Amino acid sequence: MARSAPRLTIRIDFDADRLGHGKVALLEEIGRLRSLAMSYKRAWELLGMLNAMFEQPVAIAHPGRNLEGSTDLTPFGERVIALYRAMERRATHAAAAGLEELGAAVRGEATRATRARRSPAAAAKQAERPGRAQAPARSRRARPT
Repeated sequence: MARSAPRLTIRIDFDADRLGHGKVALLEEIGRLRSLAMSYKRAWELLGMLNAMFEQPVAIAHPGRNLEGSTDLTPFGERVIALYRAMERRATHAAAAGLEELGAAVRGEATRATRARRSPAAAAKQAERPGRAQAPARSRRARPT
């Protein structure tokens, strides 16, 4: 199976707030569907955080309105999306060589699963012993109940 290329995401930390991939994806969904496409409660919480984060609202909710959706993205909300995605593209472009190198160095699924079964101390001890074969992971016997 071919590996997918590593993907860079960014998070912008303000004094008390954060803007990252999830909140921007929520705004994009609102712009596309004019509604909240995730858990209703969680979406409203995130939207409240976003509107409180900035001096201008990013979206306007229309409670009780069933026709044509219930939430509209504001022009400022559209600008937040555009700025975030532009920064993400520039950061990804700047980090392309490093992403490629790190992606090539990532272990395959089978190797990660085998290594995850060993404790960090056992893995470090094994690494210190050159020329020794790796012992297979031991299975635990079920205890009678």
